[in-house]
Amino acid sequence: MSSRISILSLSTLVLAAAIFVGITLVRPLFARRSVAANVMTIRSFAALAKSSGAFARQQSQSAAQNNSGAKQSQSDSKSAGKSSPAQTPAASGSIEKRVEDFLRKWYAWGPDFQVKVGPVKPSPAGDLNEVSVEVSAQGGSDTAVVYVTKDGHYMLRGDLQDLNGDPLGETMRKLNLQGAASKGPADAKIVLVEFGDLECPSCRQLDYVLRSVLPKYPQVRFIFKDFPLETIHPWAMSAAITGRCVLQQGSDQFWKYHDSVYDNQDLISPENAYNKLLEFAVQAGATEEKLKPCIADPKTQELVRQSMAEGHALDVTSTPTTFVDGRRVVGPDQALLEQYIQFDSAH
Repeated sequence: MSSRISILSLSTLVLAAAIFVGITLVRPLFARRSVAANVMTIRSFAALAKSSGAFARQQSQSAAQNNSGAKQSQSDSKSAGKSSPAQTPAASGSIEKRVEDFLRKWYAWGPDFQVKVGPVKPSPAGDLNEVSVEVSAQGGSDTAVVYVTKDGHYMLRGDLQDLNGDPLGETMRKLNLQGAASKGPADAKIVLVEFGDLECPSCRQLDYVLRSVLPKYPQVRFIFKDFPLETIHPWAMSAAITGRCVLQQGSDQFWKYHDSVYDNQDLISPENAYNKLLEFAVQAGATEEKLKPCIADPKTQELVRQSMAEGHALDVTSTPTTFVDGRRVVGPDQALLEQYIQFDSAH
């Protein structure tokens, strides 16, 4: 298909793999870890698999020894008047097993982690197979896709990019901006979308960054999407639900509530969350009589979960994750945010 990305050749791919070495920032995992630690390790794998674009070279020394052994075997066979084909890496075991063994060792996934690899299917790039990986442990799971050369020798952790398409258009098409909290001109040239969690300390840092950045760029429209991390933040869902109800009463009220929750994160606990969040909502200008039935309505939580599903579809695994006209920024990175804003302002 002409719109699909084309990879030059397997030899070029192998050469690239020899040049670019895989990068790992994942901490070693011990046999017993907290639920939160297990969840974050899984997210680290998923994020790296989806964004690193680095080649993982599997045991190059061992491969060299195998090649040397194969040559010696062929030499011996010739001297004996016989021939025996050299064994390819894939012949020593299924691709699924090789991928699982490699990832388990790479990320120190012990018996507490369940890893499902496969199916293996052709990718848009002819020299690569696409292999799905699902990993789960206590309290969380995630999926990612890796790519393996057809001889089973090399694995690519990253995205295949279609050079014939718009690199940002697909992301923007997946973003549903209707009904979300927003501020800035509706016809803004630049759209900044945050998937955030009101209990998340890093999201609070980003909020403080945006309070200084956004006034400098009036051509930016900022949109906040709910993405509460329920497994590690016990009152984040309650904060998101209350925020949805405040938004129904007005955008100005929502942003006052939004900032108040971040400013007072340290005062909120699972035990007092309902009352504290209600207090901040009323202080922001929302009426308590309308808030309480809205908070209790299951449809409100469903709206939050729809926002979360949208984030999952965009491979959001941590907060804050921000998209500047489709470009992903993870964390409160002011320099990168301004770089993207300034670039789009000039083009």
